[in-house]
Amino acid sequence: MKENIEYSLLIVFSCLIIVAFITPLIKMIAIHVNALDIPDARKVHNKPIPRLGGLGIFMGFLAGYMIFAKNTIQMNSILIGSFIIVLTGIIDDIKPISAKAKLFGQILASMVIVFYGNILLNDVSILGLNIDFGIFAYPITILFIVACTNIINLIDGLDGLSSGISSIFYLSTVVLCFFQSRFWELELVLSLIMLGSCLGFLIHNFHPAKIFAGDSGSLFMGFTIAVISLLGFKTTAITSVFIPLAILAVPILDTLFAIIRRKLKHQKISDPDKQHLHHQLLKMNFSHRNTVLIIYGINILFATASILYTLKDSKDVFIGRIIYGILFILVVIFVWKTDIIRSKNDKNNK
Repeated sequence: MKENIEYSLLIVFSCLIIVAFITPLIKMIAIHVNALDIPDARKVHNKPIPRLGGLGIFMGFLAGYMIFAKNTIQMNSILIGSFIIVLTGIIDDIKPISAKAKLFGQILASMVIVFYGNILLNDVSILGLNIDFGIFAYPITILFIVACTNIINLIDGLDGLSSGISSIFYLSTVVLCFFQSRFWELELVLSLIMLGSCLGFLIHNFHPAKIFAGDSGSLFMGFTIAVISLLGFKTTAITSVFIPLAILAVPILDTLFAIIRRKLKHQKISDPDKQHLHHQLLKMNFSHRNTVLIIYGINILFATASILYTLKDSKDVFIGRIIYGILFILVVIFVWKTDIIRSKNDKNNK
């Protein structure tokens, strides 16, 4: 066990150091090509911030792959799919492209994973029931990858938010693999590489951010989260579709609330607004930094409950369920007390 922990730390810190040192160079490149996030009424920063941070994370991912990962068809499909995703994000970071163009890139990358890498969501277990998707596994897997990719992209609204939440997911997967003694499976190696890469980027991205992840980063992190989840399903490291969804509960709920909110207002789902979870916390007069830390804390609670839920010990499962129950009550209260679904004015006018 000691050797496994030491080797895991070696992977994490190697990728962390690489990304931490390369990110300032990426920042210079972003400024040179005018890949800047210009502040507007919807955004919380007040000066232009370089984007393209995802390129630094991707460089750490590539270095980690070359040093620590094995060359397999699955890994090749992940590399190709990741390149398509990052390239799509880089183009959008430099000169914004249409939502349809970004969706095309995401679907293309997902098809590489599904048809070349043969990484599929064949079945899921829900409440003790096993559902086999059969031929529908192909479109369902593509939909799953695209959904995860966009969930992280949608929550990327504050310094360090997307990279921190993604890091919590990668760390949770590492813990799950260690509890199950699944050492050096592909999902573990990828999680360690991405954890180190995201933490290296977070050094420059935490408030006050010197560089943003941009679409190149948020899309890439969401894409790798989807792939790691699928690999976990295939090897039973992740025992139920419920587990990754619970670990990602904060961005998933924020996305769900945004869809409901915009539908109620008869707006397009892609229309931006200032009613996301982090906006609601900022309205409560929490600072930028504290808002991010609160969201980290909530996500860590969901991740902890999810890990406990997968353990065979009945006491651990019971504690996990208690945490889920408390979090559910808090979510209901939060929805009722804030504007995250419907503004207070709309409630009062009913």
